[in-house]
Amino acid sequence: MAGRSYRVAADIGGTFTDLVFQEAATGHCDAYKVLSTPENPALAVIEGMNRYLPADATADFFVHGTTVGLNAVLTRRGARVALLTTENYRDIYTIQGNDRGEIFSIHWRKPRPLTEIPDTFTVRERINAKGEIETPIDVRELDALVAAVGERGYEAIAVCLLFAFKNPAHELAVEAYLKERLPDISITLSHRVSPEWREFARTSTTVMDAYVAPVVRRYLDTLVSNMAATLPEDNQLHIMKSNGGAMTAGAATENPLQTLLSGPVGGTIGGRALAETIGRPNLICVDMGGTSFDASLIVDGEPSSSNEAELEGLPVQMSVVDIHVIGAGGGSIAWQEAGAVRVGPQSAGSVPGPACYGRGGTEPTVSDANLVLGRLDSSNFAGGSLSLDRDKAKEAVAKLGSSFGMNAEQMAQGILDIINAKMADAIRTITIRRGIDPRDFALVAYGGAGPAQAAALAAQLDIAEVIIPVMPGAFSAWGMLQTDVRHDFKMTYYGFWHQIDAQDLAAKLGGLEDEGRDYLRKEGFDDADMSFERAADFRYHGQEYVLTIPIPPGPVDMQAVRSAFDAAYDRQYGHSSPDASVEVANLRVAALGHLKRPGVPDPMVGESGSTRSRKVYFAGTEHDTAIVQRSGLAVGSRVNGPAIVEEATATTLVPPGWRAEVLKGGHMLVARQQEGTA
Repeated sequence: MAGRSYRVAADIGGTFTDLVFQEAATGHCDAYKVLSTPENPALAVIEGMNRYLPADATADFFVHGTTVGLNAVLTRRGARVALLTTENYRDIYTIQGNDRGEIFSIHWRKPRPLTEIPDTFTVRERINAKGEIETPIDVRELDALVAAVGERGYEAIAVCLLFAFKNPAHELAVEAYLKERLPDISITLSHRVSPEWREFARTSTTVMDAYVAPVVRRYLDTLVSNMAATLPEDNQLHIMKSNGGAMTAGAATENPLQTLLSGPVGGTIGGRALAETIGRPNLICVDMGGTSFDASLIVDGEPSSSNEAELEGLPVQMSVVDIHVIGAGGGSIAWQEAGAVRVGPQSAGSVPGPACYGRGGTEPTVSDANLVLGRLDSSNFAGGSLSLDRDKAKEAVAKLGSSFGMNAEQMAQGILDIINAKMADAIRTITIRRGIDPRDFALVAYGGAGPAQAAALAAQLDIAEVIIPVMPGAFSAWGMLQTDVRHDFKMTYYGFWHQIDAQDLAAKLGGLEDEGRDYLRKEGFDDADMSFERAADFRYHGQEYVLTIPIPPGPVDMQAVRSAFDAAYDRQYGHSSPDASVEVANLRVAALGHLKRPGVPDPMVGESGSTRSRKVYFAGTEHDTAIVQRSGLAVGSRVNGPAIVEEATATTLVPPGWRAEVLKGGHMLVARQQEGTA
């Protein structure tokens, strides 16, 4: 391995940090796990790099997903933010929008903002809806804000002035004045974060960016400085973005908001590559790790995405891959409430971890339940890096079971039934509730705990096929190596579609492409390695919400784009109105910088290992179950259930009546056996 170069991806989870090393010359991949370090997530990444990257090897490309910004929002541990708005518009952020959220819920509460009215300042200025200056700004009025920063300890300032997305002159004047007087304070301008209409949503997006900016920047500074000796001088560390692309660490410090969903999105991008490899364009991707369960869709070979997300009830205007997250993982704690068993969302995490980790945890978890039922190997967990204590797991599960008159095995099965029902309901949220039949999809299960629950999940949803990808326990990290650099550019461009001048439209789209081209050039891409995807937001006249419709390259065919909107509307809502007037709201361009990467070969097949079996519980009954090493299975190999397929990063359960088959690329299909098959 001397002198070899590697492409490396790291996915930081609540319990484990996963790393995938891909040899640049051959494309061969290896996966590893290390326990996460919640006090400083960068330490786990650095430990994994030091432990598994050969001393004389280099990481020519490094990409990772982080939940540092997301966790700052979820735990309300972000920066203290001062908000600056236009005079007389101080209450926009706290009043919020007119969407009540859950209109029939008597328990609904308005989302708590990230900064309050006492932290909101105003300045006299006014730019109108056409971008014309009606009231010039007097930056001397900002002295009150400057003084407050020192008195109240603000770490960041969010600036959102009226119609700044049409004309940013006043926001730029504010920035120049504040930077001269507050050089160490993070300043976020709305026209950079979200140059798009809808005042509350734009303000919310700007505040959230300011809220996470210092936290994300501190984390990135730590990671970059600690990895300086590992990465070549001319190389940059890359971060996954919420839109499924990647960006350099430098770009991430400028756009910290884009890292919010950077961890979970890697698996969805891996699902896109998987769909192409195995010829199944419609996939439900589920990632069950130690703490959370993430569900997303691949439809017609592409990730389902949207141009606005909601976090803690607050809108965020940015392009995101649609991911539904619930608190359900291997570390989810089972507990008693009101005479019933609950599982999650509380998690044992990595410290102290499940009872079976032997690190001080005493409460039963999903991992403990699987171990009690014989579904995990106590001596070969996480690639042998962690030994599991079955006695402690059984003790914890039995203690909970005693309250319900159940033994340890019965209670363990109950814990798994509850967590499976929660996860199945999460999948229904992104399928059935949107008019999508999950039976038309294959279920892709990954994460350290996903493959063990996959068959039971598929059975609940009547899904015929389960796909266990290569390196399932580190598949999100594997997916990060399949991405390209992506930056999104947008502008509000309002009018009736039939009145839009095609040449002006083309010029505006061209301007967004030029912005993207300049940005990618700064990141070291040649024009030959760039491509652009154009789109626009449409709605029927009188409607509130929009659908985003792709605009093919070249001259804009106005009628073809209009017809594409009608067709998309019909698919989404079951009807359309081809004779109604259509409005365009926003223009969007995605600038893609294509990374050079080797192909992914079929995994090398090693020795199958000695034939062995153990007693495993399925549906309350013990079965003699074959234990199979995945590394010994070649493409085309089949394994009949009951069986357990073990590998370094996960354990796959093949129940009685099911069969596993290795597909192209080393991915594994798990499905019910057909009658008459051996």
